[in-house]
Amino acid sequence: MIIVTSNDVPGYRIGYTFGEVFGLTVRSRNIGSNIGAGFKAMAGGELKGVTQLLHDCRQEALHRLATEAQQKGANAVVAFRFETTEFGGTGIEVCAYGTAVGVEPLDPTNPGVVPTN
Repeated sequence: MIIVTSNDVPGYRIGYTFGEVFGLTVRSRNIGSNIGAGFKAMAGGELKGVTQLLHDCRQEALHRLATEAQQKGANAVVAFRFETTEFGGTGIEVCAYGTAVGVEPLDPTNPGVVPTN
């Protein structure tokens, strides 16, 4: 599965558009993380527990996006983005979204290589 933030995939031609796809997850922080984040906010510095939570959420949302795209028959997602929202002060919602497409290499004998003109 090719996933890109651009509207096209270099070296490939979009042959079919399957439509929008999403990957969504909502996770809450545990009570220890909330207390630790509160103390850390007073002193300053990285909230490592929250950073890890956000990383895990993004990975899960990205996996769900790829799964939905594959179920629609796509082999790529273009215009990929993340949207992150704090949920009720105790959790994080992450939505991954993009457009599922079918791509084919411009040069079938050398897929992934961008031809030069």
